[in-house]
Amino acid sequence: MNPTYREVEAALLGRWPESRLEPSLDRIRALLELLGDPQRAYPVIQLTGTNGKTSTARMIDALLRSLDLRTGRFTSPHLTSMTERISLDGEPLSEELFVEAYADVAPFADLVDAAQEHPLSFFETSVAMAYAAFADAPVDAAVVEVGMGGTWDATNVADARVAVITPISVDHAAYLGHDPVTIAQEKAGIIKAGSHVVIAEQEPEVLDVLLQRAATVGATVWREGVDFGVADRLAAVGGQQLSLQGVGARYDEVLLQLHGTFQARNAALALAAVEALTGAKELDAEVVQAGFGAVSSPGRFEVVRRGPTVIVDAAHNPHGVAASVATLQEEFTFSPLVVVLAVMADKDVEEIVRALEPVASHVVCTQNSSDRCLPAGELAEIVGDVLGDESRVSLARQLPDALEKAITRAETTEGYEDAVGSGGVLVTGSVITAGEARLLLVRSDS
Repeated sequence: MNPTYREVEAALLGRWPESRLEPSLDRIRALLELLGDPQRAYPVIQLTGTNGKTSTARMIDALLRSLDLRTGRFTSPHLTSMTERISLDGEPLSEELFVEAYADVAPFADLVDAAQEHPLSFFETSVAMAYAAFADAPVDAAVVEVGMGGTWDATNVADARVAVITPISVDHAAYLGHDPVTIAQEKAGIIKAGSHVVIAEQEPEVLDVLLQRAATVGATVWREGVDFGVADRLAAVGGQQLSLQGVGARYDEVLLQLHGTFQARNAALALAAVEALTGAKELDAEVVQAGFGAVSSPGRFEVVRRGPTVIVDAAHNPHGVAASVATLQEEFTFSPLVVVLAVMADKDVEEIVRALEPVASHVVCTQNSSDRCLPAGELAEIVGDVLGDESRVSLARQLPDALEKAITRAETTEGYEDAVGSGGVLVTGSVITAGEARLLLVRSDS
């Protein structure tokens, strides 16, 4: 008899957490070998980078499905449920199918645990579940996001036909390194012999690392701004209208229901990745339009409520927050803008706050449910120091209280002499923060 979903959830959480790493692919290789190497049963598009991976993966998935291909998608971390990590045909596994995927893998995981120096981690086990579920489906193609880094990431046991590298900056410094070049060397490990590599615009020294790796293994390189890119974009109600220049053809009047220049650039990456996988010189324009028209990316600069407008965004490092701020400045006129902020203790909190400073009228400091979250009181001290104005900072240790406080502040212009429009709320700082806030806000509106 299979366990319940809650029992599976507890069993996975009882394994090594995602934040505990041991650089080896021995365990995941051993497990997948026992499972018959399911990762070899379908072509793989693999994504790494610092920001934009999940949104780009969702776009690739949607485009492939618009081509009538059956897809599997693995992304991490999840917003509200573990089941989100493994999707078939664009939909997360049901709890029942998630349990079945775990039951298929668990006996073999126990064998590997007994034979290895260290047990399989939560992430390694979930990767094996995904690869096995994709083979069982079966899928025509899998879209796989790395968990962290590249070379030693458990997903990298697959020989991806297409490697997609989103912009690289510093994040997870304790694990990957404190400068972009060191991080790029780790992420370049997903570029495999004879593959295509689709590269977003990068800093010159980062690009050099990626190009050297591609040359060493004989990969074909397509670069944003050289081989493909965003030809034109126009902000539209609920998103934006794009003209995308692919490697083979240009596609106009592409409606993307996501905000921000960064999402437009993610769309260009996704298009090039699909061109690389299919080998098509030109895709059907209506198919491309339909694919992008179906894209959603929960928790990624997502408007979840109106009156006042509340945006939930999973940005969790300075680069990601800066992209969100640029979108706010370009597409919205909130005055005041109240930020609800909760971040992990290992992040560059000062730089995150500096990125927010130009748009934040007020910051409500709080914390999410993770034991890795920076305590709200410590966060408030840092925010006050960076902003240099304690009147722009308040404290609410529980996220529901922080949301209520922020929404109340955004509903009034009292105390904001420069207020010129309607107020808004941005909830940001971590994927967990975004997921928990989204759950609270969507439930309260339903």
